[in-house]
Amino acid sequence: MRRMQFRPQAASGNTARSQPAGRHAKEPEAGTGSRKWRSRALIAGAVLVVAALAFVGVQLLRPVPPMTLAASVTTIRVLPGAAPRPDWPGQAEAAVGLPGTGLLGTHGGGRPVPIASLAKIMTAYVVLSGHPLAAGESGPVITVTAADATVYASDQRQAQSVVKVIPGEKLTELQALEAMLIPSGNNIALLLARWDAGSEGAFVAKMNARARSLGLSQTRYADASGADPGTVSTAADQFRLTLLTLQIPVFRQIVAMPQVTLPAAGLAYNVNAALGHDGIVGVKTGSSLEAGGCLAFAATRTVAGSRVTIVGVVLGVHATAAQPSELAGALSASENLLDSVGGDLEHVQVVEPGAVLASVSSEWTTGPAAVATTGVAVTGWPGTPVTVTVTPRPLGHAISAGQPVAVADVTVGSEVRHITLAASRAAPAPSVTWLLTRL
Repeated sequence: MRRMQFRPQAASGNTARSQPAGRHAKEPEAGTGSRKWRSRALIAGAVLVVAALAFVGVQLLRPVPPMTLAASVTTIRVLPGAAPRPDWPGQAEAAVGLPGTGLLGTHGGGRPVPIASLAKIMTAYVVLSGHPLAAGESGPVITVTAADATVYASDQRQAQSVVKVIPGEKLTELQALEAMLIPSGNNIALLLARWDAGSEGAFVAKMNARARSLGLSQTRYADASGADPGTVSTAADQFRLTLLTLQIPVFRQIVAMPQVTLPAAGLAYNVNAALGHDGIVGVKTGSSLEAGGCLAFAATRTVAGSRVTIVGVVLGVHATAAQPSELAGALSASENLLDSVGGDLEHVQVVEPGAVLASVSSEWTTGPAAVATTGVAVTGWPGTPVTVTVTPRPLGHAISAGQPVAVADVTVGSEVRHITLAASRAAPAPSVTWLLTRL
């Protein structure tokens, strides 16, 4: 009997065509691809948003440089007009200038030379620094000792400049200063030195220490009166010291006195014969064989309705056949020097109020201007140098109108004036747009 074999039959009809043999993968459901696309798009968008936010954050948080002054400006010019030509005293040393603007000039090389009784300017300065006198005060009483009377007699025998004293005499501090500065008593300088410091040596140490502290580098004191030729200085140093001492009202008052009445000496006249001539109101004479004739003088002039003081120093005028008196020669040389410069002073407005001296700048805006809140007017000689230097203040990211933004130093000669510079208008902080678009 023949056995029959069964073999599977291939599907027939449309089924075989729609699903070929050997393909068993399942078709994706409808819409699955579009959902994946949308998911990818959402992720990409989120990334872009995060990146944008990060960019904005970085831009907003980046340090912003503060506003700055456009420049620290230094301007140099001179007062207008022809500079004066001082009549300097030949071989002697000299200096002349103003309290406000300093030295006009010096002459003679600046070598330290004996200054005789000009030393008493420092003696008065040290005494009044330690024992100041207000207007109308006479100060403590100083009793003249037997030793003081012995010094007087000794100095008189040596033909020094002296003021009579007697043991037991009572001198106020003011009277002692008058006796030293007006008739120029050498013995009174020693009396004051002992009263102030206990001994002349201790007092001289104070004089030299004060000279160093004041920057009088070419000045050395060997005694309180200047009789010792080892007491030396320069015209420039004595000019500076005279300016400082003239700031003391009682000193200014004493050196302007033509005479004084003292307890034992009676009426004593000022050795400064120039006092009252050509506007001279002080200060101190000096003369000796070694020092020659010396004078520190102060004279007044009126410029633009205001009183101005000219200060000068002449050192080392020695006797000649034509002028046998050293002191008379110093007085004459000082008057010639004063006449040669006294008429040339002028009053000048060197900085006008509101003048633009600099400007503020930043990366996001322009201006404002930095303007002078006050003006600067000076009295000086033509040709005097004027320097304006602007120093900025630290600035932030915004400025209000009138806010101080800098300081200007206006230097005329040796005097420095400080004025504030303010913003001419407000300047805003950087905008968000600028912050986001800056590179």
